Amino acid sequence: MNYRLLGKTGFNISEVSLGTWQVGGKWGEQFNHTNAERILNSAIDNGINFIDTADVYGDGESEKAVGKVIKSRSEEIFVATKCGRKLSPHINESYTVEALRKYVEDSLRNMQLDSIDLIQLHCPPTEVFYRDEIFELFDRLKEEGKIRNLGVSIEKVSEGLQAITYSNVSTIQFIFNMFRQKPIEELFAAVKANNIGLIARVPLASGLLTGKFSKTTNFGKDDHRSFNRNGEAFDKGETFSGVDYQLGLEAVNELKGIFPNQELALVALKWILQFDEISCVIPGASTPEQIENNLKVEKLAPLSAEQMSAVKALYENKIKPQVHQLW
Repeated sequence: MNYRLLGKTGFNISEVSLGTWQVGGKWGEQFNHTNAERILNSAIDNGINFIDTADVYGDGESEKAVGKVIKSRSEEIFVATKCGRKLSPHINESYTVEALRKYVEDSLRNMQLDSIDLIQLHCPPTEVFYRDEIFELFDRLKEEGKIRNLGVSIEKVSEGLQAITYSNVSTIQFIFNMFRQKPIEELFAAVKANNIGLIARVPLASGLLTGKFSKTTNFGKDDHRSFNRNGEAFDKGETFSGVDYQLGLEAVNELKGIFPNQELALVALKWILQFDEISCVIPGASTPEQIENNLKVEKLAPLSAEQMSAVKALYENKIKPQVHQLW
């Protein structure tokens, strides 16, 4: 396992880490603690030392599973969670210092931890990124020992650029993959100059970049890939990275031509890790085997300059017109 610095947190974390949106089972299924513990232990056994969760994953059950496993292990494991998405309605006016403080304290109880290594605002409305009192709260929580670092999870590049104007923001979690390349030109230089850790989520575009989907692939009715393609439940950029499903399938076929006889999921992860600005990538897993397969990227040879250029050209010609201006 290779490790990278997570910005000014000072944490040395596994470049392939673990996102836990579906760690208790596949999307839409009831949370399964036995399965979650198998996945989490497998991740740690394989050298993963950074786990990203959220209070809304499994309505707190994911946090409970993470906390239980962390406390059973002797290794130093860095835990990141998120707050804010429980607010209903999820609008700027719902964000208050009191509400966010309660969510942080609830997460501490869920995980049975004294302090959270990294707390992240969970894709709040854009207006929240301009409210000083929200960011000041986390200075108070740090003074109280309840958190060690603050980060933000964003939908738009502009939100990340605004967030790092606050000196207490240490990390940005954002969608980054072959189909979402805008951050390269607008965010990377700024985060490098400010020593901000970058956590890349949705690295496989909700599975599109595995190359295993087709026109006839069926997703369960409670799977966001069925019900959120147009943003019916939350930002549509979280589902297939905002790319039209049919267009995505066409682009994936072109990628298979650029990378013949290679496992596309591993290539997609390697593409992300070729950027030095990235601290880690957090693919999800619903089985221990998926973790072990993702970690094969560590043995994959670097992509060539020609391959990187071909991916860029594919994005520019096919994907960019549909997604670039939106996020």
